[in-house]
Amino acid sequence: MTTETFILDPTLAKDTVEITKLDICLVLLIRDRTYPWLILVPAVHGLRDLDDLNPEQLQTVMAEVDHISKVMKAQFQPYKMNVAALGNVVEQLHIHVIARFQGDPAWPAPVWGAHPPQDYSDADRDHLVDQIRTALCR
Repeated sequence: MTTETFILDPTLAKDTVEITKLDICLVLLIRDRTYPWLILVPAVHGLRDLDDLNPEQLQTVMAEVDHISKVMKAQFQPYKMNVAALGNVVEQLHIHVIARFQGDPAWPAPVWGAHPPQDYSDADRDHLVDQIRTALCR
């Protein structure tokens, strides 16, 4: 890790919409209306894996993942929450938090590659971003 300025990976920037910034993580909405799917990106330059975080950062990131998961459960009432930090395509550390339903198109398999992403309409995206942003502030 270096002390350089944090820059969001271009693929994440293209595939998401920013909702807010927490203490460490940017909270991003994936542009796929098939699933309620958020990405948390610790805004620290040079992170690739969870173990690149120092202990204090790791504790904060995990608390933010927990908070986001609980907000998504309250907002969407999913059957299961999927939380994953893979990073095989995008190396920058990012954590997927996905609300899953038994009737969703990929169930019970992983969401990756199950179907082409279906972007939100501008109005639906803006409404969801506002809904999640408001819920995070409670």
